[in-house]
Amino acid sequence: MEVLLKKLTETAKVPERGSAYAAGYDLFADLSEAVEILPHETCLIGTGIATAIPEGYFGGVFARSGLSMKEGLRPANCVGVVDSDYRGEIKVSLHNDSETTRRVEPLQKIAQLVVMPFLSVEFKETEELDETERGAGGFGSTGKK
Repeated sequence: MEVLLKKLTETAKVPERGSAYAAGYDLFADLSEAVEILPHETCLIGTGIATAIPEGYFGGVFARSGLSMKEGLRPANCVGVVDSDYRGEIKVSLHNDSETTRRVEPLQKIAQLVVMPFLSVEFKETEELDETERGAGGFGSTGKK
């Protein structure tokens, strides 16, 4: 699948896969200088790119496991969504879960983009839903014995 991409700055870097079988494409911080993120704070980091994701797909912006494990940095919304009709800059709202101030350097890998299909649905209001064994049980109810 081809996804059109526009670099919005001279310093922006095209997303890259870490290996031939990686599902995610690394997104890079498009910064002129390092940015510090204080403990338990969030900072919006631009990537300097915009995309035209094909209709029927979206871009999921996920944490990079190494960055989140080693540095405590992850997307603040846990998973970002880049809709197929969005043409603005892809930005990552990075949250610092650690107790230490963290630095994000120019061109540092900050998240990963996974292009995924989705189903378009129409919601139909009803007075009753079909019965299931689980019913309304949630939040760990299926793990109880």
